[in-house]
Amino acid sequence: MAGLQRVGPGAALDDVEEILQRDGGVIVEDLADAETLKGLWEDLGPDLEARDYSGDWYNGTRTRRVSSIFARTARLTPVVTHPLFLGAARRIMQKPVHVWIGRSRTELVPTVQISGTQAIQIHRGQGKQPLHRDDALHLRRHPGPTSRVQLMLAMSDFTAANGGTMVIPGSHHWDDERAPRTEEAHPTQMRAGSGLIWLGGVYHGGGANTTDTPRTGLTIAIDLGNLRQEENQYLAVPRESVLAYPEEVRRLLGYDRCPPGLGWYEMDDPYTVLESDGPANAPAEAR
Repeated sequence: MAGLQRVGPGAALDDVEEILQRDGGVIVEDLADAETLKGLWEDLGPDLEARDYSGDWYNGTRTRRVSSIFARTARLTPVVTHPLFLGAARRIMQKPVHVWIGRSRTELVPTVQISGTQAIQIHRGQGKQPLHRDDALHLRRHPGPTSRVQLMLAMSDFTAANGGTMVIPGSHHWDDERAPRTEEAHPTQMRAGSGLIWLGGVYHGGGANTTDTPRTGLTIAIDLGNLRQEENQYLAVPRESVLAYPEEVRRLLGYDRCPPGLGWYEMDDPYTVLESDGPANAPAEAR
């Protein structure tokens, strides 16, 4: 199979969903505009510059990583809510589930939520990351339903030489006995501001950087709402940072309930806590 298909930011969601279901990934050109990209660099660039290399074989001995992204910038709304990213995640993962409650056959639709976030900067001398599936975190069997849809936003140009994300198209259809091979992977090549969207069952990994220019990407994972978030967003993002975002993003950060009743607070919508001074039953000194 050739490399991943490319679409423009105004592509039809139906087409993008079809590509993702078939290939497991798609490149959306110009997903973020220049102003958003400039703001993300202003907010995240100094943190990346100050960060040491990860220092281990998997995360990269010549790779810098910064997490807690929604605590570090308030500029991610147009990225995380982009209709081809969030729209595809909802289409693919929010499938109705039928359950019986007494004699009533009830249809429930799960929510989706922001899971892991990182800015990742690959420097010269970094080798290829081992190919892996991100939904391995969920201990899923393959092939099977998708539990994660992920975005890698190019904050700098991605090339085959500077560490553009390696992807094996169609590998989400493989079973769990077939191991990935490096020669099967294609490097993601895209301009800054473009985005790679892929499914959690796709084998991928950071590429090797043989150039003098770092490759910088920002990744956001969206998971099913009935799974634990990879990154603990309640600790990673302070309340005041959550409040800097609109309601849709706040709920995506976890302040929501997934049917039939996951994530409630005092048997109610946890979003109400954000709109008050604190939990209703908290001691006065804790509010």
